[in-house]
Amino acid sequence: MNKDKQITKKSFVDQVWNSLSSVTFAIIIFTLISITSIVGTVLEQQAEPQKNLMLLKRLFGDSAAPIIFKVLDTLGFTDMYHSWWFITLLFLFAANIVICSLDRLPRIIKSIKEKPSFLKDEHLNLLPISREIFLAETYDRCLSNVQEALKKAGFKVFLFSHEDRDQIFAEKGRYSRLGVYITHLSILLILFGAVVGIYFGFNAYLNLLEGTQSSVAYKMNEEEIPLGFEIRCDDFDVVFYENSDTPKAFTSLITIIEDGKEVIKKTLSVNEPLKYKGITFYQSSYGFAPSMESLFKLKVASKNGKVEELALKFGESFMIPESNIKGVISDFSPALAIDKRGRLFTYAESMNNPAVFIEFFDNNKPLYSQWILRRYPETWKVPYGTIEFQDLWKSQYTGLQVRKDPGVWIVYLGCLFMSIGLYIAFFKNHLRIYVNLRPENKGTKIILKATTNKFRNAFEQKIDKILNSLK
Repeated sequence: MNKDKQITKKSFVDQVWNSLSSVTFAIIIFTLISITSIVGTVLEQQAEPQKNLMLLKRLFGDSAAPIIFKVLDTLGFTDMYHSWWFITLLFLFAANIVICSLDRLPRIIKSIKEKPSFLKDEHLNLLPISREIFLAETYDRCLSNVQEALKKAGFKVFLFSHEDRDQIFAEKGRYSRLGVYITHLSILLILFGAVVGIYFGFNAYLNLLEGTQSSVAYKMNEEEIPLGFEIRCDDFDVVFYENSDTPKAFTSLITIIEDGKEVIKKTLSVNEPLKYKGITFYQSSYGFAPSMESLFKLKVASKNGKVEELALKFGESFMIPESNIKGVISDFSPALAIDKRGRLFTYAESMNNPAVFIEFFDNNKPLYSQWILRRYPETWKVPYGTIEFQDLWKSQYTGLQVRKDPGVWIVYLGCLFMSIGLYIAFFKNHLRIYVNLRPENKGTKIILKATTNKFRNAFEQKIDKILNSLK
């Protein structure tokens, strides 16, 4: 009875092993991973439901979108890479690769370690490539020349003697059969790196107003992620194309603070992230959030060239150097424009064309007023000097994408191994040549037999080139 149970148990294990090691199983798992990854790429992961609902409405219509979203959200497609079923698919795919390798690799290693030996005629005749040439040279000289020619062609050469017969064996690319297993290892490294990134990394965001700092970032569900240090936005700036509201570049001046000390100061742009202690900050967005604490940065100059740089709040006043003219900041527009009737209006909620309205007084008597536009220097000229509107500081915030992926270097290592494995698997082959020499008619007859696991035509051309060099 116990023996029957052991046989049944062993049979079940064998069935599971055979299933996991089958190519069909690998194709099914890989197909499932690919299809679900496509869905996970289309749907924004860990995003606000409204974003994905808008996408589904465009794809399936207003009525079907809420139902489809509910189904996808229940199945975990809105946070797919953290779902139990996706991790299970990765585990099964990794198990298939490991079991396939364990099932086949020992035989390959055994054949690689096997020492070459003399091959009899009945086995030589089974090899697919065959050549014969006659050389008017002595046997000993031909024996030496053939070995030398094969060595020059990059082969490892062995000489065997059997029953008063010599046989030359030449081999190249013995380890090329390991290329596919290096590729298997690379896939396992990539999968492992991805899982490490999923469980020990994070993808968050952080909106930092100019002049403010934070020691945490936030996930889409508003969960706080401690950074272990503080990050401060010292300044934010947007550069537009000339006569256009299309942003040309937007940059943030960022400072990293640790233990009360500034350790890094860097300007972030879209293509230049900041990395510190395994966390990467990407410049991803920006916005406009003015308050009564925002400061108008002005560069005021007299007609004689005396310059003062000022930082004023809304409603505060200043004096033009070397004059009695006082200016008062009384209005502001982040995006000032003129309609067809000549009326001024604000056309955007961001600082596309910022302008400050200043009223001027001479000994407290109203003199006149003027809009000063940041992007148009011709508006900076005023009586008794110039006023350059440089910025409304502490009114814009930088939107940072904050990512930590401790598994990324494992993934990079896997990609390196994959490149090596694919190169070996596709461009290297195992070449074997057997040469028998026979004295004949004051010369020597050379009988060559060879085999390769791929690229036979190229190998035959190589053999012909070697034989022609002997002639």
